[in-house]
Amino acid sequence: MPFALIFDMDGTLFQTDRILEISLQETFGYLKSLGEWASATPIEKYREIMGVPLPVVWETLLPDHSNEIRHRANDYFHEKLLGNIADGRGALYPHVIELFERLKQAGCPIFIASNGQAEYLNAIVGYYRLDAWIAETFSIQHIQSQNKADLVGHILKKHRIEQAAVVGDRLSDILAAKKNGLMAVGCRFDFAQEEELMQADAVIDDLLELTELFDLQPLGLHRS
Repeated sequence: MPFALIFDMDGTLFQTDRILEISLQETFGYLKSLGEWASATPIEKYREIMGVPLPVVWETLLPDHSNEIRHRANDYFHEKLLGNIADGRGALYPHVIELFERLKQAGCPIFIASNGQAEYLNAIVGYYRLDAWIAETFSIQHIQSQNKADLVGHILKKHRIEQAAVVGDRLSDILAAKKNGLMAVGCRFDFAQEEELMQADAVIDDLLELTELFDLQPLGLHRS
């Protein structure tokens, strides 16, 4: 297996903020209709924890609620996210397709490693037809530990990858790379936090900057 790139999805390839606020507003409106919420939608709180597994999201946003209400909120939120993706309200970050095409021409396998649910990830991949470039998409649901480092390790083992880099916007992506002995590339996009990016090996402001970190040639990919 040649050098591979493992990408996060939310806040790295997909502009989740395009559908995040809409879906959260709809979800907390639903909770209000149940008499389970009376305050404003905690959008900023969600932005702070963006990237963690969904069970942690609802434990954080609904700390005083029962697991039953958290599950109901999660199911409703997930349904709204899928609907908003299907309605075309989301968007990829600039140059995703251009970058993927360059990686494909260079023979560099592309993988997705995300804390998002599989159905959600497949909805994004399907809507934007990313399976033309992505070798396989992995959800945190694929492993029991709910730890992104273990998810990346699973990808490496399954595809017998010896050299790779992880590209993502949050600390979980950076730590997943480092714990597997890989290069960590941080994306200074919507949900990124500077104190977390400081732990990355490299930081980019645009996905095409990856071409400055790696020499993309039609016959192969070589780290600079």
